Amino acid sequence: MAQTKACSPTCQSFKCGKNAALFRRDSVWCRDGEEPCNVAKCTYAMCFKRRLLPGAVCGETVKRKTVERDFDDDFYEEDKSAVKLKGKALRKLGDQDYY
Repeated sequence: MAQTKACSPTCQSFKCGKNAALFRRDSVWCRDGEEPCNVAKCTYAMCFKRRLLPGAVCGETVKRKTVERDFDDDFYEEDKSAVKLKGKALRKLGDQDYY
């Protein structure tokens, strides 16, 4: 799964939205255009697993880029910036800095 793969009409999860895919011996033909099925250019190409990405890239082969973050460190981070008040809140509380 190091490299992305293109979706093909022979995949079990592939479906033609117009039901125009005709499975012949060695290839899949589109009855609508009378040419071999091209997933990248077809507007009716669908995936049962909802993994079809733009450009006919199979989402099953794409590795996610996620980063583990510890939210406790961000929450308790010592940030010395004070809250600045304006208007009525400043008049009620006076000229004090609140954290």
